[in-house]
Formats: sequence, structure tokens, C-alpha cells
Amino acid sequence: MELEKFIDQTLLKNTVSAKEIEQFCLDNNKQGFASLCLPPFFVKKAADILNRSETKVCTVIGFPLGYNTTESKVFETQNALDNGADEIDMVININELKNKNFNFIEKEIQQLAKLCKKQDTILKVIIESCLLEKSEIIELCHIVYNCGADYIKTSTGFSTHGATIDTIQLMKKHAHPNLKIKASGGIKNKETAIQMIEAGADRLGTSSGQIIIQ
Repeated sequence: MELEKFIDQTLLKNTVSAKEIEQFCLDNNKQGFASLCLPPFFVKKAADILNRSETKVCTVIGFPLGYNTTESKVFETQNALDNGADEIDMVININELKNKNFNFIEKEIQQLAKLCKKQDTILKVIIESCLLEKSEIIELCHIVYNCGADYIKTSTGFSTHGATIDTIQLMKKHAHPNLKIKASGGIKNKETAIQMIEAGADRLGTSSGQIIIQ
């Protein structure tokens, strides 16, 4: 199993420096990772360093809490695309989800999906599954697919805990076959990575990619 092809190698800590970002890109560019996931502020720098390599530039939108306005998420997304992002991981508005305002969730995802489709960019939707009931996760599996996103993603890695095998299996059972699944948060070794993939994950978000592929 070529684990590197499943991995979005991640560096999202809020203390990261430009020098660290540069070294992160140089160290990981030739490892065969699916993408390098970085803060929006560093997308242009990463795109310049990677220079259209097979490893894509990924960034996060509305991160990590998701309660930004839709207008700000739209701006963030377009700005990231203009700066060279190949993949977008957006956080849903969990407040509105808990208020059962599914129409709001749908419209927000649709707006970002429309921007991404125009530039042939992958959109992953972070639902922060650790904060949700099973019924909410199931509902979001349907919403995310119907709105035109490419992936449903478990977690930001900044909440109470990350992906679990049970959650991935639940998503796999209820998601449309064409909706891919990204497990993120707490994946720190090869054993866990393989378990997530076997449970149904198509992509893994982790800051431990180098350890996992050893």
C-alpha cells in the first residue's frame, strides 16, 4: 500500500514561521504525498516552492471553528485559489447545523463548490464529527454530496478529538459511493493510518506523514 498517496501532510499551527513553511515544503515535496496542507497566509509561498509539482497545495477555509460568515468564506476561497491552492478544506457552520438550519449549510457549501469547480479544484468539507450526533453525520453525508463537494472530512484536529474508526465506517455506510472520505486528527502512526483506510477513508490528514511512510 502506497500510504503517501493517501496523505495530506499538514502544518497548521498558528505559531509557524515563513522559514518553517519553506522547509516543510522542501522536505515533503518529493515524498509523494497527495498534498501539503498549510494556512491560507502561506498558500502563495507554498505554490511558488512546489511549482506545479505532483504534490498539491491544500489550505483551510473558515478554520478551525467554522462560524465565519459565508461572505468571508467565499472571499477566503477565491483568494486561496488566486494564490495557487489546488485543494480547499472548508469548515461548516456548526452553529447553524445545531440549529437544524440545513438550508444554510447547503447554500454555503454550494457557493464554495461553485468556485472550486470553476478552477478544477478539490473541495473537502470538514464537519467536526466529534461534536455531532450520528444522525447529524448521516444527514451531512447526503448534504455534502448533493452540494457538489468532493470529500466529507471528519475533523479539524483542533477540537475535542479527531477521526475514529466508527465515524469512518458510519460515513462509508451512508455516503454516496462517489463522495470520498477524509479522516483527520489523531492519525500519528502507520497502524492507525491503515485502519482508517481499511474502514473507508480515501484521504488522511496528518502532521505525522513522514513517520507513517517510514
